[in-house]
Amino acid sequence: SSSEQIWRNLLTLLNSMGQEISRCKTSIRRTQPNPVFKETFVFQVALFQLSDVTLMVSIYNRRNMKRKEMIGWVALGQNSSGEEELLHWQDMKESGNQQVCRWHTLLEA
Repeated sequence: SSSEQIWRNLLTLLNSMGQEISRCKTSIRRTQPNPVFKETFVFQVALFQLSDVTLMVSIYNRRNMKRKEMIGWVALGQNSSGEEELLHWQDMKESGNQQVCRWHTLLEA
């Protein structure tokens, strides 16, 4: 199709210096205007390190074999992109093994 869109999310865990510790990619979603990614990723982080790391979630789109472009991002953790993201991270740290789910608004790339 001439207007095929390819979507992918990239999750990157950064240390307190902003260096990449680990990364995961979602599977690719093609030609969906609002793709849903119901995927789970596990990052091995010690409890005492949770205050010192940042989880970056970046959303990429590629149209018609052009180069991929980041269309939005959000960060949780030490360098959270906003108050809601910081609260989510704090709630997660205090939740034990309970899952903490929230929606976040992407920032433009």
